[in-house]
Amino acid sequence: MATRIERDSMGELEVPSGALYAAQTQRAINNFPVSGQPLPEAFIRALLKAKAAAARANVKLELLPDKTGGAIVEAVDMLLDNPELMQHFPVDVFQTGSGTSSNMNTNEVLATLAGRILDEKVSPNDHVNYGQMKRSARMIMSIMVKAVMTLSPAVFTSQRHWSWSTTCYQHCVIWVTRFIPRQPASINTLKPDVRT
Repeated sequence: MATRIERDSMGELEVPSGALYAAQTQRAINNFPVSGQPLPEAFIRALLKAKAAAARANVKLELLPDKTGGAIVEAVDMLLDNPELMQHFPVDVFQTGSGTSSNMNTNEVLATLAGRILDEKVSPNDHVNYGQMKRSARMIMSIMVKAVMTLSPAVFTSQRHWSWSTTCYQHCVIWVTRFIPRQPASINTLKPDVRT
């Protein structure tokens, strides 16, 4: 497999040449090969949406240049629209710390794509990760995204089914109610069941 050399504050590291991630992600892959299972796609999608929201907010607050923030948002959209790009998030679901490896994996992939869009360097730390929310909030967000993705089809199917059933069986319900005796319930006819 062809590799390239990536550098960060901890030194040099070989990374697959086609990977969108960089040194910190590769270090996490090398150091924490616990289960061989990557993070769930719902978590990655939630994390990407958080990164896009942070980039938009940072541009609005004039903490990030318009073009850099726009490129980060465009990179997020590219990742959300192309399921094949999820292969660039290989960090193990079981990792140390509070999600630093998955956070940096996302920052590096977005920095690479945003850099390609702008044709200039975008920093995973100074640009993509600028002013981020707590990782615990991302976890809650990923759970909500997963719930919506999972439950929406069932809710819509149930809604269509009940709508169809109501229309189909409405005449049956009307017909059957003709044969039910109409005896108003009064307080006198309702006697408690007293057992001794």
